[in-house]
Amino acid sequence: MRILLKSLLTVFFLTTEALALEPGEILKDPALEARARSISKNLRCLVCQNQSIDDSDAPLAKDLRLLVRNQIVSGKTDEKIISDIVARYGDFVLLNPPINQKTIILWLSPMLILLAGGVSLYIYFRKRKSAAAETLLSEAEKEKLAELWKGNRS
Repeated sequence: MRILLKSLLTVFFLTTEALALEPGEILKDPALEARARSISKNLRCLVCQNQSIDDSDAPLAKDLRLLVRNQIVSGKTDEKIISDIVARYGDFVLLNPPINQKTIILWLSPMLILLAGGVSLYIYFRKRKSAAAETLLSEAEKEKLAELWKGNRS
């Protein structure tokens, strides 16, 4: 039973990528289909947002896949197809958006969050250490320590 379950899961996970693409969408020319798949793998599904349009079965992803294939058949270059889609939907449609003025915060925010977290932890532990040092000694012990310190320095 376990072997059957493992086999079914393996087949499922190996074929999930092909489930999004419908047979009517596939181009007859393998070279053109390879171009379409290559472009589709780099475009984000605007509905799912964590998948490419090649992997998504959302209706908008299907429309974008068909748009890409129609533009390939009409003779447009890959760069022209991508630039047309970016002009329509913005840089967000790219799975790897370029670094520019609009996306610089997107690229820098992980580093800024880590830096802010590191600074916050440093300040927290520094305050905690100084507060702990202050609470360990009573006033009488602090005075005695000060007297001993003065006696050693003389």
